[in-house]
Amino acid sequence: MGKVKREDGEPVSPDLNSLLAPLQALQNLLSHFQERGVIIGGIAASLLGAPRYTADLDAVFLLSVSQLPELLSAAAEQGIEPRIADVIAFARKNRVLLLRHSASGVNIDLSLGVLPFEIEMVERSALMEVGPLHLRLPTPEDLIVLKAIAHRPKDLADIQAIAASHPDLDKERLRFWVEQFGAALDMPELWESISNLL
Repeated sequence: MGKVKREDGEPVSPDLNSLLAPLQALQNLLSHFQERGVIIGGIAASLLGAPRYTADLDAVFLLSVSQLPELLSAAAEQGIEPRIADVIAFARKNRVLLLRHSASGVNIDLSLGVLPFEIEMVERSALMEVGPLHLRLPTPEDLIVLKAIAHRPKDLADIQAIAASHPDLDKERLRFWVEQFGAALDMPELWESISNLL
């Protein structure tokens, strides 16, 4: 497989090329479920913003807990296995399936989306050509909303990089959802804290 390149044709950092096989497996899993999901996390931030180190993969799937056995079965067909013993019990409680791509050892966290924002994020997502792969990624705006919620230093750096790569962001959408989550999380300053990064 060739080197992974960003949307603007620039190559991403070398460590991302080691994620080609698990990324393809994850995208195959998304395709199995009619693209009812989207790849997020450090990979999405590297492709929509600036390349940075990431060692694992994250995705949101619009699936219910009743579909967990089917999801695990389909994941196994892609060489993706549970990385903890009581994976279904943990996922029922936390809505996150903790998996690992067996051949590469790369961890994969699959969140079960249910919020209106998550549903919209998946509906608005698009396939992006990334070297030899086609990956389903969120819009820059929707990834920024997720990064605003996580709010770690690396998330704030990702927001700046995504904004720099996408100068025509829909700031109305951004403000609406960041303020919604800010209110829900009792973080009324959330929008103000990220707006200057845009």
